[in-house]
Amino acid sequence: MTTKAPSARELRRQRKAALETQIEQQRIDLMVESSRWLGATQQIDSTFQRFKLPTYTLGALALLASARHPHALVRFAQRGIAGVLLFRRAQRLLQMIRR
Repeated sequence: MTTKAPSARELRRQRKAALETQIEQQRIDLMVESSRWLGATQQIDSTFQRFKLPTYTLGALALLASARHPHALVRFAQRGIAGVLLFRRAQRLLQMIRR
């Protein structure tokens, strides 16, 4: 007795079924992971919602002020960059001292 090899059409059906099963499993995994992610970031999201309006208000006021005095915005940006660089340098210096 010889066994008949599956036809190309039957192989495609089997492959399609396997792929559909794999996609369905990936969708389930995504739903589970998204619910875990939402649970883990819930505290951060609620904190952001509390500070969202004041942040937007301050941003709008800064934008309005920069529209009236554009040079002030440039000075503010320069001072901000200098402050960040100074802070980083101070951190590195403290790390070197602690060693």
